[in-house]
Amino acid sequence: MKFCTDQPPATVLLEACGSAHYWGRRLQSLGHRVVLLPPHATRPYVFRNKTDRTDTRGLLEAYRNEDIHPVPVKTVSQQALTALHRLRSTWLAARTARLNTVRGLLREFGCTIPVGAHHVLPKAWNLLADADSGLPDALRPALAEACSEIREMEARIQLVERQLEALDDQTPAVVRLRTIPGVGLITATALVAFVGDVQRFPSGRHFASYLGLTPRERSSGLVRRLGSISKRGDVYLRMLLIHGARAVLWAAKKRRTAGHLRAWALQIERLRGYNKAAIALANKLARIVWAVWKHAVDYREVTAA
Repeated sequence: MKFCTDQPPATVLLEACGSAHYWGRRLQSLGHRVVLLPPHATRPYVFRNKTDRTDTRGLLEAYRNEDIHPVPVKTVSQQALTALHRLRSTWLAARTARLNTVRGLLREFGCTIPVGAHHVLPKAWNLLADADSGLPDALRPALAEACSEIREMEARIQLVERQLEALDDQTPAVVRLRTIPGVGLITATALVAFVGDVQRFPSGRHFASYLGLTPRERSSGLVRRLGSISKRGDVYLRMLLIHGARAVLWAAKKRRTAGHLRAWALQIERLRGYNKAAIALANKLARIVWAVWKHAVDYREVTAA
């Protein structure tokens, strides 16, 4: 920082790796222009052995390539939202692993649990309280600790969700995004945290392509081949949008009168099947997110004929 403080304002190139956003904010406060380059796009320009000199040359060559788009420097509030989502995902994965472990151990002693995470703990506590359930005495203390650990993780997840709900009122973009079907608190805050500035996408298709929801293309000459979705971009955001699309499809089947979006999704399901309809609806939801976010308007649903 002392070296950068003594330098006149310049363009500083960094890889978008760990702590890069922190150093980007520090350098911007000194008047420098910070450009974060994606590591996967910079690595092909590093030839032969990896040294500081070749890394510098690779950064310069990647910066000259206009097809490589820089990563926006995240603000402190965006990184706080990102950290909350990372913690929630970590605890959610650990909770799922513990639930599967408890379910599998009980099955070995003839205790089957119905499908669904909400069935595991009540069933496990009932078996622990029953002296004639057939569980060995040596297993009971450890199994009780595992159940208590699951309860603790659920409390942590709820705490993060309450913190996200408190930050919801401070972010107008999150409030607008939550008016879209299939976009709730988790998806809206994740989009604001991970995407940052939506103005950098010129159209909704560019935004959907950024999330990996557009078809993979293998074309040559006059022959155009479109395959499955590219699955590029952030896996977490794509997963949330696909889950939201599935929720919209499920709700559309329960309603007698559906909006235009839900009616379109049901028609795609009849023609192409459930999975393709969910992906197509996630693609459309991404484009709606771009339009609502970019133009700062609430989503208005059109009633289907």
